[in-house]
Amino acid sequence: MLVISSDIVLPDNEWELTAVCSQGKGGQNVNKVSTAIHLRFDINASSLPDWVKARLLQSGDSRITKEGVVVIKAQSERSQERNRDEALSRLAELIRKAMITQKPRRPTRPTRGSLERRLETKAKRSTIKKNRQKIDV
Repeated sequence: MLVISSDIVLPDNEWELTAVCSQGKGGQNVNKVSTAIHLRFDINASSLPDWVKARLLQSGDSRITKEGVVVIKAQSERSQERNRDEALSRLAELIRKAMITQKPRRPTRPTRGSLERRLETKAKRSTIKKNRQKIDV
């Protein structure tokens, strides 16, 4: 069971874990033991609320396939258990990010003082550049 938030919990049968041979560190052990974990999670078949499913599918994350399956490969640790925990925590973090709603941006106008300061500096700069020119006699 994977706890995402206080009201969203994913049961174990909603994701699929597969042990595969890992790349990288591990020495001679890396060729004998399957320590890397492939996690597959079908968004459409899950028990997530519909609004979370829609946000996940629209997120454009590279780990989500066109069919709506999240594929995560965890191989940074040397043990299979720690890679399993890493993969599940990455899935939980992906879902938590999809649940966050951003506050809509309200456009603001610059203050009168900031407009006046900007125009004053432009005028000063203009006079500096005019003073650099040759003087016609």
